[in-house]
Amino acid sequence: MVSSILSRLVVVAVGTLYPAYRSFKAIKTKNVREYVKWMMYWVVFACFLAVETVADILVSWLIPFYYEIKILFVLWLLWPVTKGSSILYRKFVHPYLANNEKDIDKYLASAADKGLDVMRRFSRSGIQMATSTVLQSNIVAKVSMMSHFVC
Repeated sequence: MVSSILSRLVVVAVGTLYPAYRSFKAIKTKNVREYVKWMMYWVVFACFLAVETVADILVSWLIPFYYEIKILFVLWLLWPVTKGSSILYRKFVHPYLANNEKDIDKYLASAADKGLDVMRRFSRSGIQMATSTVLQSNIVAKVSMMSHFVC
């Protein structure tokens, strides 16, 4: 049995570092075919990471050899012979995203607006708190200095 730590190391090393370097090479050589291949991989890998995060918590203890299967899946995504990421992208990810693109765009725009509002509110309260703290410490320092000179 492979431990979750070893599985994580393999997924990070094989699933992230190698593709990152291959993506760098594709960009550097301006090979459009390789560039598209790695873009599809990254989209599929991002989906995998989202599912994996939940699966690690909910089902890893239910499925025998879960971590081994996860490693094999990442290798399948990368292996040029199987073209795993390309298959998943073309059959599942692309059709789903294409059918839901407008809804996803609306959701992301709404989330960005709400996030901006939250940041504004936190900034205001942070500035008010900092101002209040500075003023209070200034008053305490002056009172302390005055009491020192009076005595």
